[in-house]
Amino acid sequence: MATSTEVLQTKTEDLLIGALLRVPAQAIQRRLIKELNAAGFDELRLPHMAVLQFPGPDGARPGTIAERAGMSKQAINQLLSSLEGYGYLVRSDIPGEGSARVVRSTERGHAAFWKMVDILHDIEEEWRAELGPERFAQLKALLFVVWDSPLAR
Repeated sequence: MATSTEVLQTKTEDLLIGALLRVPAQAIQRRLIKELNAAGFDELRLPHMAVLQFPGPDGARPGTIAERAGMSKQAINQLLSSLEGYGYLVRSDIPGEGSARVVRSTERGHAAFWKMVDILHDIEEEWRAELGPERFAQLKALLFVVWDSPLAR
């Protein structure tokens, strides 16, 4: 078993893509929650990111949100109940569609969404400064290619 020092000394080419994408994504999510909490959205926790992640829950059905998050409908419904209890969203019936439900963001939910956008803009500026404008633009362009390809499905 590798020690933490040996792991840190791993060459970039030895790291698998999963870790290279997961670690920054988790850091971004932790920062979002930390700054949202500091801005008064103190009930939000990391598990809520499964619901709040792009493009957000507004106008989506619970099953769609579950599919995006790669979670069961039951697990997503627990998170939706939590967020509904905190006043971030409401679930309502879709007229004429039996028991189908749709999720709508409340004013508080919209405020949290726009705060997340502000935080993400700040993170992008920091990454641009760290990587340099050209490398940051390349990173975003390459990630978009993956986003828009069969690789991300």
